[in-house]
Amino acid sequence: MARIICIDYGGKRTGIAVTDPLKIIASALTTIDTREFIPFLKDYFSKEDVERILIGEPKNWDESDTHATPLVKKAIQQLKKHFPLIPIETVDERYTSKMATQAMIEMGMKKSDRQKKGNTDQIAAAIMLQEYLGNYL
Repeated sequence: MARIICIDYGGKRTGIAVTDPLKIIASALTTIDTREFIPFLKDYFSKEDVERILIGEPKNWDESDTHATPLVKKAIQQLKKHFPLIPIETVDERYTSKMATQAMIEMGMKKSDRQKKGNTDQIAAAIMLQEYLGNYL
């Protein structure tokens, strides 16, 4: 059974989360340097069967694009170029960073660990993925 992967794409860091093979639970996988985005995914896809890629789409309250939207659109084009056989969907990423911070507090994570932005990125990706699982599967 194939996994679903979710990406919280950023200019410097990219958070990644995946489902278990049965697509029941979303888990934070890692945060990588965005420059390593495509090589990381190529390596991961060579080891794991992935049926779908989700990527967070930054939008404002009124559904207009944010300053980060063009960056994500460019990343989507890279994904389509390198992984043409894997469907790609965008998911709403509004508030996921705030939700990730709150989740880290509730988990009892130390303040020093909460301040590491990479932790927020991968947990935000896991939140987007779990919401997708709850709404679409």
